[in-house]
Amino acid sequence: MHVPDGFINAPVSAAAGVVAAGAVAVGLRGARRELDERTAPLAGLVAAFIFAVQMLNFPVAAGTSGHLLGGALAAILVGPWTGILCIAVVLLMQGILFADGGLTALGVNITVMGVVTVVVAYAIFRGLVLLLPRTRRSVTVASFAAALVSVPAAATVFTLIYAIGGTTDVPVSKVLTAMVGVHVLIGIGEAVITMLTVGAVIAVRPDLVHGARGLTAPLKLRVDGELVDAAPAPAPAPAAGVSPKKLWAGGLVTALLLAGFVSFYASASPDGLEKVAADKGIDAKVEDHAAADSPLADYGVKGIEAPRLSGGLAGVIGVGATLAVGSGAFWVVRRRKTAAQEA
Repeated sequence: MHVPDGFINAPVSAAAGVVAAGAVAVGLRGARRELDERTAPLAGLVAAFIFAVQMLNFPVAAGTSGHLLGGALAAILVGPWTGILCIAVVLLMQGILFADGGLTALGVNITVMGVVTVVVAYAIFRGLVLLLPRTRRSVTVASFAAALVSVPAAATVFTLIYAIGGTTDVPVSKVLTAMVGVHVLIGIGEAVITMLTVGAVIAVRPDLVHGARGLTAPLKLRVDGELVDAAPAPAPAPAAGVSPKKLWAGGLVTALLLAGFVSFYASASPDGLEKVAADKGIDAKVEDHAAADSPLADYGVKGIEAPRLSGGLAGVIGVGATLAVGSGAFWVVRRRKTAAQEA
């Protein structure tokens, strides 16, 4: 759902940029509460993993594909504030290095793909976790539902932005119907990927999953006819041999394999927004990307003719760059938190 330059006019793009900048600023403050010495490295990895999985377009209908947006996944794994920052880092890398998503539309993309998906998904996720039994299975079920709803929610907000600042004269009702319809299907894929990933991390290190904290309900004791909470038991030790470093290394290897090898087999069909834009004519005034001449534009390395090698190398570079920028940003956030505590 990467919005290119030219879909939304300059004033509305600028306003979305202000919203996105504000969300990132608030996210930086909120992430200081969410990150610690164990989860800060995981946050950089989450950004890199989302970058890799976004390269894996999957077919959803005839001539249409979809890809992970990642807001729900990031929010559940590392927290909503940190999740917004993860998606912002991914979109920044994609726009600057790979000419994917317009630079003037960066604020629109962060607002739609980052802020909306994270806020909607995490609100649904927390609501379901409070209603369901406090088990690991409940977390995975809640993650599925949260991710499923977050994608059409993002499509709806894009349509609202288009209604305010679209550069073409297409009935908003037609855009809304088409966008929500195809993104409900994409949401199913998003939900499956999110559920499987969250479930895999919970299976080995539930203590590192932000959304799985406090899963065990407090033990109740009857004292003088009244139920009271027993003293909390010590947290169980993580599974033997599954250290944060091993989890981080395994996640990085997985991301590199997905971006460097599996991405070659991704669907070549246009994604949901591209398909709707072409069918409804909202791409009539699309502009060339400012980074169209980038050595990595369109997820290939200029000068390398073999498509498999070119695309795979571009994916590996993207994972590395996203990991470096994301990890650096979260390290700074973590350091500022430590400095504030010591002051």
